[in-house]
Order: sequence, then structure tokens, then C-alpha cells
Amino acid sequence: MQLLRINHLGIAANGLDEAMARMARLFGMAADHTEEVAEQKVKTAFFPVGPSTLEYLESTDPEGPIGKFLAKRGPGIHHVCFEVDDIDEAVTTLLAKGVRMIDQAPRQGAHGCRVAFIHPAETGGVLMELSQGRH
Repeated sequence: MQLLRINHLGIAANGLDEAMARMARLFGMAADHTEEVAEQKVKTAFFPVGPSTLEYLESTDPEGPIGKFLAKRGPGIHHVCFEVDDIDEAVTTLLAKGVRMIDQAPRQGAHGCRVAFIHPAETGGVLMELSQGRH
């Protein structure tokens, strides 16, 4: 398994309209991609920053992962995403090491990527996402 780069920071937001207005006001930036990922009960807006991206996340269901995060912690950084060369190998390697994973197999993420999350208990309290595919 090879980590290629920090792909993006995921930021939980109460609403994408507010987040997009904030990025426009602060930095003159517009989202280069928005998408709903029904499986994860979230709408996303991506803002490129150099070789990485800020991903704002709005919950579409209070019982979804972002809805629960917002209810418990409020808006803010939700996860760090690392791009990997082979997500199947990465998940298999981590599971073989006994690493607690949220995903036992990669699943569909935004931009057509395949993703898997490592449980924050394994990483010192930070939710980490592994991603392979186009961004």
C-alpha cells in the first residue's frame, strides 16, 4: 500500500449554500464540482487548493454519518483523505494487521472514486479515508 498524497480534507457544514458563499467571500473561490452521494446520505462541494481539495459535506439525512457528526460535534473538520495506489490492497493489508475499519471493503464515493474509512480509534481520533480513482 502506498499513500500518494493528501487528497482532501472533509469539512462538515450545516449547508452547502452557506459554505460556498463563505469560500467565495473569503477567497473568491467557486466549487469546481458538486454532487450528491446517496449511499453516504450527503451532498458535497469541492474546492481545489493546489494539489489537494477542500470537500464541504452537507447531510441529507440526520441519521447519516454527517448528520450524526453535526449533531454531536457541530460543523468542522470531519476527515482527512489519503489517495492510495490500490485501495483493495490497502484495505486487505490493514485488515490483515487487525486494524479496525469502518469499511470492510471499498465502496462508491464522490467523483466515481472507491473509498474506505479507517476507524478513528485506530488513528488517534482522526477519521481517515482512503481513496482511489479520479478526482
